Amino acid sequence: MTKDLYRRPVAGTHPPNLFEGYKSTPARAPRQAPVVLPHTLSEVTGPLLVAERLDALENDLTRQRMGEPLGERIVVHGRVLDEDGKPVPQALVEIWQCNAAGRYHHPGDQHDAPLDPNFYGGGRARADADGRYQFITIKPGAYPWKNHHNAWRPAHIHFSLFGPAFATRLITQMYFPNDPLLAFDPIYNSVPEGARHRLQAAFDMDSTRPEWALAYRFDIVLRGRNATPME
Repeated sequence: MTKDLYRRPVAGTHPPNLFEGYKSTPARAPRQAPVVLPHTLSEVTGPLLVAERLDALENDLTRQRMGEPLGERIVVHGRVLDEDGKPVPQALVEIWQCNAAGRYHHPGDQHDAPLDPNFYGGGRARADADGRYQFITIKPGAYPWKNHHNAWRPAHIHFSLFGPAFATRLITQMYFPNDPLLAFDPIYNSVPEGARHRLQAAFDMDSTRPEWALAYRFDIVLRGRNATPME
């Protein structure tokens, strides 16, 4: 049971460790074949995150500071699913992102764009019994990142998912549908072609909040033939 739960993913979904177009991968990609270390009881069973306490406003990035952040409000929601389409309840979902001007609230980001004192850019939510999660946030802007000449990252939101223990952490990125910058982004294009579309959220008119916020749906499939590509 444990071996099946933590089995290695099949090829064709996740990006390789080395992708020449993504300039930081040659320096960090393994030069030798990885050594598979079997999970022991300590990695599989703990530390437990189910009891991790979340504050009331952690999933609403527009209400974490003193005032309203600048930019377009959006609702990002979806479900965390297994390979059979069944919900994964109680998954801890984290996001982080830049602001509407394309700048992260981080000292390492020196992009010549304004910081927003009312937007921190990070949030957490716990999936419910049906695997559903939701965030209210600001649509992030594109930003330059110096990977190559005139390199710009498309608008995106980083996602981190935890199961019952740290060994179950997965990281991915959510992109917006039909963004013209996707064709030029080596991080997005490092994902095998047949799986890239799974990183694009779907515009969800039914979940918009009239006169207040647009909505996007991003379901996260943890493994199998329809798995969401992970970093």
